[in-house]
Amino acid sequence: MTRRSNLPRTMNVAGVMSGTSADGIDVALVRIAAGRTQQPKLELLAHEGYAYPAALRRAVLAAMNAERTSTAELARLNWRLAIEYARAVRGTIDKHKINIDLIGCHGQTLYHQGASSRYAGESFGCTWQAGEAAIVAQQLGVPVVSNFRPADMAAGGQGAPLVPLLDYVLFADAKRARVLQNIGGIANLTAIPAGAPPHELIAFDNGPGNMVIDALAQKLFGKKYDRNGAVAARGMILADVVETELRLGFYRLPPPRSAGREQFGREYAARFLAACRKLSRHPEDALATATALTAESIARSYKRFVHPRMQGRPVDYIFSGGGARNATLVEMLATRLSPLGCELTTSSAHGLPIEAKEAAAFALLAWMTWHRLPGNIPAATGARRAVILGQVTYV
Repeated sequence: MTRRSNLPRTMNVAGVMSGTSADGIDVALVRIAAGRTQQPKLELLAHEGYAYPAALRRAVLAAMNAERTSTAELARLNWRLAIEYARAVRGTIDKHKINIDLIGCHGQTLYHQGASSRYAGESFGCTWQAGEAAIVAQQLGVPVVSNFRPADMAAGGQGAPLVPLLDYVLFADAKRARVLQNIGGIANLTAIPAGAPPHELIAFDNGPGNMVIDALAQKLFGKKYDRNGAVAARGMILADVVETELRLGFYRLPPPRSAGREQFGREYAARFLAACRKLSRHPEDALATATALTAESIARSYKRFVHPRMQGRPVDYIFSGGGARNATLVEMLATRLSPLGCELTTSSAHGLPIEAKEAAAFALLAWMTWHRLPGNIPAATGARRAVILGQVTYV
């Protein structure tokens, strides 16, 4: 029997990500090699985005944090997502004529409970990402690493955020302090003080990113999202609603902390809209207020938990994710962050397209798992120790 070598080798890895926005799949093809210091070196070869078919998106949204569903529905969704992941990877490698050695597939989060809660006589956190890895592996003939979050949670972490490893590998700088701000369904940041080792970085979920904005855009205007923040730009911010929402206990939690649809999904969006309608009947005001909530929650969490650690140095504040294309949101953030010494830019300006970053992160995590190297950063997740993440499905 031939044994696989543990020595890090250069591989082409497909990273596959579908986030809490549940709008589709991002695929990044990444060449990864061990650097001279054994820190991985990454080269983005290609990336593509694929919208979910309408029926699949409806099924995903219905299953997320659902109070009632059936085992048959969940089993079918697990299989159907895998078919779509395989199709997305196949489309990307065929279009760019690139062979791959490994796939890192995050899956679609249907439930994430980072903090312990009591169930059937025991307290624990738990998570579930759907998308059957065996289907992807067999359809593409390539091993798949999946189910990344549970190992960190079993070691006492929250299973999130896991992108900080990529943030550190690509963006840590000896002289520049940097914040990597992703704005997907949930907003999360990684802060890296100048010259800091990995255990000194700060990473956590800020709160809602696009999640509430998108829910209101769909409910009030029949749009998947507020393109460029155009609707919000016409509205008036209901400041009292924003201030009331920011009193929620989540925002007082120190890092590490994580969030998802359990905190800011459809039930929250419905309550938020009801609060807005008590003060205004103009739908664009509700969207402007949801956008301001995202901006304020990001800016205040940065000011409270990160700014004091930056020692008064200028900070490269680097955006990624779909929210980086929302001009109204970015303008609100600039107004709040620039006075704190932040110089705003995007990951695209640093060579990594904003849509590709999280998919590239799971390509890197898959490479780490394949070589039996730990992929979590305990300073980010709260785990007791660094652990190897994920499960490998062979072909």
